[in-house]
This record gives sequence, structure tokens and C-alpha cells, in this order.
Amino acid sequence: MLDLLLADGRFPSGGHAHSGGVEAAVAAGRVIDGPSLRAFLAGRLATAGRVAAALAAAAASGAHDPARLDAEAAARMSSPALREASRHQGRLLLRAAAAVLAGGVAAGDHHHAVAIGLVTCAAGGVPRSAARWAAYDSIAAPAGAAVRLCGLDPFETWGSVASLAVAVEEVAAEAAATADVDPRLLPACSAPLLDVGAEHHIRSEVRLFVS
Repeated sequence: MLDLLLADGRFPSGGHAHSGGVEAAVAAGRVIDGPSLRAFLAGRLATAGRVAAALAAAAASGAHDPARLDAEAAARMSSPALREASRHQGRLLLRAAAAVLAGGVAAGDHHHAVAIGLVTCAAGGVPRSAARWAAYDSIAAPAGAAVRLCGLDPFETWGSVASLAVAVEEVAAEAAATADVDPRLLPACSAPLLDVGAEHHIRSEVRLFVS
């Protein structure tokens, strides 16, 4: 329950300003309707979501230096725009958590997935909770953005998110099982279109979302 509460879109961490790459995908014509969005979400969960879940679980375990995990997170993002967006989200999340948890976690400059793990740990959660949060966020943020960008049916859109619930749990379980391994061995799934899209997006003259 903790992970779902912290992942709620109403938590003041600034997540509403990020589209998870779906704005770039819409602009490129890769996401145009419900089925194409579902394919985008499934692909994002299997790549960026899997990486984020593993990093979040590792951070929540308390077994690793957060700075080391930040370095591993950066190494898995070839796009400078994505790295900056990740840091931006991480800073906002830690700032909000520092206020909400009354000093349980310090504000700082960490990548988003690492921040998710640190906040989960500070709130008394376990690595699997952090991994579930990161995995769910990897599809929920772009789903919400797609409704606004494309005027998609919200029932169909969130139905697509719900249809990936089992996959989210599988990703979370895998991440929790690797929370204590050498960070160099964490998943490094590639999503080239997310990287390319982020670089195109940051150079767009008109955009609704930060990333």
C-alpha cells in the first residue's frame, strides 16, 4: 500500500510535468490511439521500467552508496536530456518527501529511481515496494500524459495500465531479488527510441511536458 500511496499522482513531487517520453512518441506518430499507447507502455515497462525498478530496489535495500547507484543510473541513459529529467524528478521527489516525512529523508540531487528507493526506505518500506512504485510509475505517468495529449478515452487508457498489473509485479519481484547484487550487474535494458525522442523533445519549440 505504501508504494501506491507515494506513487499517487496527487503526491506533490512534480511527476505531472513529465510524460515519460510519450509526448515525443505522439509527436513522432508512434502513439496515436489506444492500441499504440498500450504497446508503448508495455515496451517502456520492459526496458526503462525494469531498469528503474532495479535501481529503486537497490536504493531501498540500504546496501549501496546512493552516489554509486546514481552513477549506474546515468550510465544507463545515453540521452543527456533524459539524465537531466531524471535528476529533476529526483530532486522534486526528495524535496516533497523531506516535508511529508518530517525529516525522515533529506532533500538531495539523485536520479529519480534512486530517489524512489531512498524515500521508500525512509518511509519504512522494503525493496519490493520501491520496485513496484518505480515500475508502476514508468507506465502510469505516460498513460496520464497521453490522455491529455491525444484526447484518448481515459477508461481505455487506464484499462491498458491495469492490463499490465501482472507484468508490473513480475518486474518488481525480479528487481527485489537483485537488490543486493553488485550495481554493475543490475539490468541495463536499452530503449533507443526513448533516448532519441528525449533529444528531439528537449529541442521542440512547443511542448506541454518537461520530458
